[in-house]
Amino acid sequence: MKRLLASFLLWLPLCAHAGLNVFACEPEWAALAHEIGGLDVRVYSATAALQDPHRIEAKPSLIAQMRRADLLVCTGAELETGWLPVLLREAGNGRVQPGRPGYFEAARWVAMIEQPASIDRSQGDVHAAGNPHIHTDPRNIARVGTALAKRMAELDPDSAAAYQARWKDFSARWNAAIARWEVRAVPLRNMPVAVQHRSFSYLLAWLGVTEVAVLEPKPGVEPSVAHLARVAAQLRTTPARAVLRAVYQSPRPANWLADRAGIPALALPYTVGGNARAADLFGLFDDTLDLLLKTAP
Repeated sequence: MKRLLASFLLWLPLCAHAGLNVFACEPEWAALAHEIGGLDVRVYSATAALQDPHRIEAKPSLIAQMRRADLLVCTGAELETGWLPVLLREAGNGRVQPGRPGYFEAARWVAMIEQPASIDRSQGDVHAAGNPHIHTDPRNIARVGTALAKRMAELDPDSAAAYQARWKDFSARWNAAIARWEVRAVPLRNMPVAVQHRSFSYLLAWLGVTEVAVLEPKPGVEPSVAHLARVAAQLRTTPARAVLRAVYQSPRPANWLADRAGIPALALPYTVGGNARAADLFGLFDDTLDLLLKTAP
């Protein structure tokens, strides 16, 4: 009986602090929450690297996960506008509704680029707040991480010291990695590239790479062969070193153009899990730089 009571007393504190349930809309934020939370959090990623985060079905399994969430971490900037509102409505979880402490939008903590002067749906999939693919600049991940660590500590004060300690450790390693990546990336400065979709605008701005062509006639609109032929003609006067696409995008447009222009088509991992090497945030940028450097002058 004494042994049973002792076991119960050891088990009781573990039950008293179960940790945060984090619902991450994209793999990059799931990975960041893991880095900060460690064993004090349970993280669920609503999407995977081979899925287009613009176009996700609000399945019952996602609704069930949303009901259990203490913290929702999404990009925002209308990236999830086609599916996140449905999940929030159907889950009915007051903790993670907009305006509540459990609702966290990463885009609020960074300087947005490519903000349109006006919005017209005939322009394609245009985001009023600007380009939502903020995580492709690692400096933005650092900015978001600072705010996210603070929010997690506020929601789970029992683990606040642990969150801050992990964030401090990750931040030191992350800033050292950014410095290392910037040194490696010097040969990429001013390198011209074509892009299938503007998925990498923040990455290109960070590295000083120049975008000279976009394959989509409008954001989110599949290019026709006639449009691709016009882009190929454009590249004869303004050459590119490579054409870039995210792994979740169809390879057909990039491959077609690459064949005509005589340049490589690169499928960049885009987010954590995009290929075997991009298994975490560090691997994501290590692999992305390696792929780009293969095409450098």
